[in-house]
Amino acid sequence: MAVDTDRPLAEQIRRALSDEILGGALPPGTRLDEIALARRFDVSRTPVREALREMASAGLVEHQHRRGVFVIEIPDQRLTEMFEYAAEMEAVCARMAATKMSRAEREELLAVHLDSHVHVVNEDVDAYDAANLRFHERLFRGCHNSYLFEAAMAARSRVLAYRRVQFTVGDRLSTSFAEHSGIVMAIVRGESEHAAEQIRDHVLSAHRTSQNYLERRAPREEDDQSSQVS
Repeated sequence: MAVDTDRPLAEQIRRALSDEILGGALPPGTRLDEIALARRFDVSRTPVREALREMASAGLVEHQHRRGVFVIEIPDQRLTEMFEYAAEMEAVCARMAATKMSRAEREELLAVHLDSHVHVVNEDVDAYDAANLRFHERLFRGCHNSYLFEAAMAARSRVLAYRRVQFTVGDRLSTSFAEHSGIVMAIVRGESEHAAEQIRDHVLSAHRTSQNYLERRAPREEDDQSSQVS
């Protein structure tokens, strides 16, 4: 793994493994061995353990007593419910941000948004994914409610891997940027209900795109189902 000094090791490992799970390279039933993964990524077991813990919280893997960590598959209905919950949480944040953000905060949100355009032009999924997280986090903070901020971030963490992988589909980067533009403009203008509607549609659009991606994955061989990472 090429080390990205701007990202914690656990985050890099989580991102790599999540991409492989959603891409089908690590199908349901695959055992993720801590020692083998530490060797693969050339790190200690600590960031691997942290990455696996985060992936378990997101529902991508599960710890089976005395057997280890295994890749699981989230049922379509469960994933839909997770996205619907995230969409509503973000809509509440956007509604409140539109009335509570200071002028300086609105300008900062706009600047974060505009800065991400270069990643769209360069078709840099990793960079846009990071910029996308900064955008949403800045917006959540704009609601000026710490409890709501934590709840929105927690809801987002459950679908983080799916929201990342959708950026590899078609022109989703440019579509996401355009959706962000609508959200920012509504907040800058103080249009609270419109801001809530815009971000709700944005999150549900991400769900549709990620679901599309999962449905189009090439089927894996049956004997991959019980493979172990080495």
